[in-house]
Amino acid sequence: MLQYQVILPMPHRKQIKFINSRAPRKIIRAGRRAGKTVGMAILAVLAFREGKRVLYGAPTTDQVERFWAEVTRALAEPIAAGLFRKNETRHTIDVDDKHDQRIRAKTCWNADTLRGDYADLLILDEWQLMDENAWELVGAPMLLDNNGDAVFVYTPPSLHSRSVSKARDPQHAAKMFKRAEADESGRWAAFHFTSHENPYISRDALSDLTHDMTSLAYRMEIEAEDIDEAPGALWTREIIDAHRVMKAPDLDWIVVGVDPSATSTGDECGIVTVGRKGKELYVLSDNSLQGSPAVWARAVCDAYHYWEADQVVAESNQGGEMVELTIHTADPSIPVRLVHASRGKQPRAEPVSAHYEHGHVHHIGNFPALENELCLWLPGDASPNRLDALVWAARMLGVGTDSRVSVRSLDDYKKDKEELTEKEAVKRQEEHLVGLLEGDEAWN
Repeated sequence: MLQYQVILPMPHRKQIKFINSRAPRKIIRAGRRAGKTVGMAILAVLAFREGKRVLYGAPTTDQVERFWAEVTRALAEPIAAGLFRKNETRHTIDVDDKHDQRIRAKTCWNADTLRGDYADLLILDEWQLMDENAWELVGAPMLLDNNGDAVFVYTPPSLHSRSVSKARDPQHAAKMFKRAEADESGRWAAFHFTSHENPYISRDALSDLTHDMTSLAYRMEIEAEDIDEAPGALWTREIIDAHRVMKAPDLDWIVVGVDPSATSTGDECGIVTVGRKGKELYVLSDNSLQGSPAVWARAVCDAYHYWEADQVVAESNQGGEMVELTIHTADPSIPVRLVHASRGKQPRAEPVSAHYEHGHVHHIGNFPALENELCLWLPGDASPNRLDALVWAARMLGVGTDSRVSVRSLDDYKKDKEELTEKEAVKRQEEHLVGLLEGDEAWN
């Protein structure tokens, strides 16, 4: 009988706990470099040796390659002996075409990219960056044939990592972890460990890594804490929730705020639509997305027409006049006002957050990604795109003016001079609002 040696790294204490767990659903929250990928590779190889079909999914090629390097290193001897087949292109290791025994690693970030397979053990790594549908619509059903197991692995996402997330709710992994902790049936198990608990990484390297991190990023990405609200943030969930409504009244003025992105692979383009009635503001939609300028310009135009908006306001620091040209290439009829960020992020944001505190801003429904940005951003950090788009829209609607400055409704202008056409009245109000936006009064 042929014998072969499988060489697995020695798991550390925290890895042993989840490797040995018999719970069919496991969720692991761990810090960067804490040993998540190595632990998943050990778990996958052990399942494979038991004849199981293992599917590992992660949202990036780099993450898949790290897992793949670990499992191929562990199984190098039997692969070289011809006992197992290795396909580098498909990232598969199997016995033959007749048996289900297999390990496969693939990139996936939503339901569509996970489709077309089944498994006894499904591992979803960097789960916090995936669309929840990857599990709900595809992952769970693919385990039905053999009543398979599932493992979810994540590091709490800082604002920086959230910019590449495909999650509809950036808190979905944290919410799953809480449910797993509360489970008493034995079906779920939750595990948590920090970067410091990996004895195999250099203490000096870890110190260097954390030296330039903010305290919030350190708590999330090294200590692996789930945080949904940063101490010192200008917005709080309590205030947002207290004034949330499900429907907006007839609005005087609607603006689509845009914080542009220059490339399709860079940060998301912030696209937030806000309406005004009296002094009350209503956040109508968040259509922010990652895509080429042509893609986000189309999304801006779609939001403008859907809400029958009066104006698009866009920051010109990123791309200058090209921003207006890009939007007008998609639809030349849309009025675009470019604004230049000459002051810091905090002075722009503080009047808007104060408007929230006074109960004058209402979210129409829930906007998880936007609300996460609001509640996790700290003054002094680079501001995220949804937040910037919201701030530009709110300021275009007059937020930030002091009591000496009036922000007039369209009806006010019509009453002043009955012969004004509606188009002229709109233009007059636009000029007034832009004057406030770009003048010193708006910074008091």
